[in-house]
Amino acid sequence: MGARKRLAAEARKEKNKQLCIAHLNNNNTSPRKTRLMADLIRGKEVEYALNVLKYSKKESSEKIRKLLLSAIANWQAKNENARVEESHLFVKEIYVDGGRMLKRLRTAPQGRGYRIRKRSNHITVILDSKNDNNIQTTEE
Repeated sequence: MGARKRLAAEARKEKNKQLCIAHLNNNNTSPRKTRLMADLIRGKEVEYALNVLKYSKKESSEKIRKLLLSAIANWQAKNENARVEESHLFVKEIYVDGGRMLKRLRTAPQGRGYRIRKRSNHITVILDSKNDNNIQTTEE
C-alpha cells in the first residue's frame, strides 16, 4: 500500500473511531410507529434522547432506548480512556427500515379471507462525539 493510501486510511480510521453503531433487527413493531420515536431523538444529545425515550408511552420507545444504551456501551468499548459525559455524544443518524413481514389470513364474509401483514423493522443508531479535540484551529 502506498503512503498516500495508508495516510488516508489512518485518517479515516481515526475519524470513524468517534462513530459508534448499533443495530436491532426484526423488531416486531411496524416501521411507521417506530419512526415516530426515531424522529424525536435524531440529532439530539444522548442524555436528552434517553430522557425522552424513558418517559414516552410508546411501545417502541423502550426498544430504541435499549438500543441507544447498547450504542453507548459500544462507544465506551472503542474509547476506553474517555468519559461519556465529557465527550458530548449525540445521535448522528437513526433510521428505521422495513423488516420481515409475516402474512396471515383473517376470515372474512362470504367465505373469503383477508390478508393481514404483520410488519417488523430494522433500527440502526449511529452515535458521534462533539468533542472539542476534533476541531482544529490554526493560529498565525
